[in-house]
Amino acid sequence: MPAVSSVLVPYASYLRVYEPLAAFAEPERGHWRRYAARDGTPTAQDELRRSLADLLPTPPVPVPVHESADAFIAEVDGVVCVCPWRTRLRGWLALEELGEVLPVPLLDAVLPPVVRGQAAKDYERWRDRNPDARPWIRTAVWQVPVRWFTLFSDDERTFQPGAAEGGAGAEGGEDGGAKARVLRYRTPMVQARRRLARSLKTLRDTVDDGPLIEGLVDVGRWLEEFHPRSLVELDYGGLVHVLSCAQLAEDHSAADVAAAITALRDGDDEGAGEAYGRLTERWRAVRDRQFAN
Repeated sequence: MPAVSSVLVPYASYLRVYEPLAAFAEPERGHWRRYAARDGTPTAQDELRRSLADLLPTPPVPVPVHESADAFIAEVDGVVCVCPWRTRLRGWLALEELGEVLPVPLLDAVLPPVVRGQAAKDYERWRDRNPDARPWIRTAVWQVPVRWFTLFSDDERTFQPGAAEGGAGAEGGEDGGAKARVLRYRTPMVQARRRLARSLKTLRDTVDDGPLIEGLVDVGRWLEEFHPRSLVELDYGGLVHVLSCAQLAEDHSAADVAAAITALRDGDDEGAGEAYGRLTERWRAVRDRQFAN
């Protein structure tokens, strides 16, 4: 592993879907079966470092030339489940979103228009050949989107204090080292879909249409693309490196979201406001770090 792999990347969180091997057609199923049998697989920190390293050359490489053959692996009730990285597809999708996040002068300085234009043409040609492609991983920076928490319950939360150093992989550890610090939730796909549907119904019955409802609809459509026996995971990823153990131990954001939605369903506007207030105050403090020197 190159030296860059020792650098922590603190700002990304992830929503992942792990599908059982049966969801993949051959020869891809065979590839993932062999891959899962390997000793040690790359971590989420490794994946993010590799992506950032591609931005260092001149001109930068915003999207990998070849699709990744790596994945995160989880075992669910004895069944091997796979979450392919698909970094090339995710790179194209992220590039489309950059125009909405960065001012044009800054975007042009980071990724010149000619580089973005070529990437867009490559994506258009690739999309024509792969119209049904979708990513197994969604990424957020300096936050965990509220809509992600609706998929989980507090008893599905895993907090491993571990060490602040080391990678924050899906399995929470580096080869040969101490367990890394981890905060994540995992739930069966059927539960995630059920909770999202209930949350969406409550919000539509009690509040006006807005970004939260739109976000839930978007996540719901994405989840419908996967095998019903999949595993859904919310991973705080690199955020565990900028938050203290005390902050992470006290973070029960999924419980706050569930409490707010239950209160709305029961007509308790005050209770909903209190729960949502706890959530927004917690994540406002995290997002403010994005603009700190």
